[in-house]
Amino acid sequence: MNMIKNSLYFVLCTFVLVAMTSCEPRALTEKDVFIADSTLTDILNAENPEGYTVYTLNDFLDTYMTEQGNFWSDTSQYRSRSTNGNGIYLYAVDTIPSDGQGIYIRGRVSTDDFAGNFYKSLVIQQIVDSKQQNLRVSVDLGSSGGLYQIGQEILIRCNGLAVGRYANQPQLCVPAYNNNIYAMNASQKVGWAPGRIPGPKFRKAVRLIGTPDPSKLKYDTLSLKALFDELPNIPTVDSIGMDKVRKADGRLVVITKVHFSGYCNNDGDYTKCIYAHPDSSTIVNVFASTTNNIGFPQNRILQNSSENRSICCSASEYCKFANFFLPGAQPDTIKAVTYCKNWEGSITGILGWYCDNATHTSKGLQKLSGYEWSVTPRGIPGFGLPDIYMKNNKGEEWVPQEFDPAYYKKYMSGKASE
Repeated sequence: MNMIKNSLYFVLCTFVLVAMTSCEPRALTEKDVFIADSTLTDILNAENPEGYTVYTLNDFLDTYMTEQGNFWSDTSQYRSRSTNGNGIYLYAVDTIPSDGQGIYIRGRVSTDDFAGNFYKSLVIQQIVDSKQQNLRVSVDLGSSGGLYQIGQEILIRCNGLAVGRYANQPQLCVPAYNNNIYAMNASQKVGWAPGRIPGPKFRKAVRLIGTPDPSKLKYDTLSLKALFDELPNIPTVDSIGMDKVRKADGRLVVITKVHFSGYCNNDGDYTKCIYAHPDSSTIVNVFASTTNNIGFPQNRILQNSSENRSICCSASEYCKFANFFLPGAQPDTIKAVTYCKNWEGSITGILGWYCDNATHTSKGLQKLSGYEWSVTPRGIPGFGLPDIYMKNNKGEEWVPQEFDPAYYKKYMSGKASE
């Protein structure tokens, strides 16, 4: 009798074990995650019975992004600093149809968020007739670089999403309403603007084509003179001028023969950087000191003295290298930026034209400074991609140095005792 019971227990346990094993999900293979370009047409035909179009990035903007957007109405306003009535909108949102034909774009991820300078955003690049086309994507993912690695080509189904401009920079997005009445200049900022696509919605809309291949990204290597021979340093405030800077936004560039001037763009003023605690001032000689949590991008001026040209280096106060000294900057109140001009090299990053206030775009009262242009590095040596490479006049390579609060306290105590 015991032998029968034991046999039954054995059979039952075996059955349970087999059942439990059969419930385990099948391990993903590469084919489950990365689709081959050769099978893409079959997949798109299957999921789009009404047909579909895969747009180039510029054609996508021309087709779906309008100047005023389709989200504006008398009762659904953009933030007031979007326009001054001249027909140009720095902030706008156009919704994309949810149903009907499939609407797709594709591009290769050109950014990386490890260093924190592209927080909850990425840029995709597409090469058309040997030239770059680019588009920012605003997505609510805290580690988008982990899912969508640099060099990964992605296909995005845009149905039900939106395309818009934030500070005149085009991006794939969703409409978002800002009602922060406590923000600085809140009266200018309350209203609709492009917002981040929710993570689950974005993951559902995206397919990975092939595996990440950063070598297929195109970098345009050029001097500041060559860059501004192609693009207007100060564009005309009209549809033609704005289209030029919008289509250039997101371009992956290597700017050569530049150095940090030791100055920053301080709300339109050309201001010399100082040695101070990064928590105390916006003009400290680091990449991005405090904005008191306002969050606007910090700009430090890059210069090519022989060409008499300049451009901003843009960084976020929340990125990992925010409190690192600029190349050549010193922990010294007198020589804070004296040696910056001795460190020359190249800076790689994403080109942008950022203008967040329509009072700067008044016809007949041109307030554009030329410092709307910027290059945003994806990292520095040791923190993400080594996008800044410089040497001093002795041939020594730049090694990043972080602001030291303890040294600063000791230094300032010594100054006070003098």
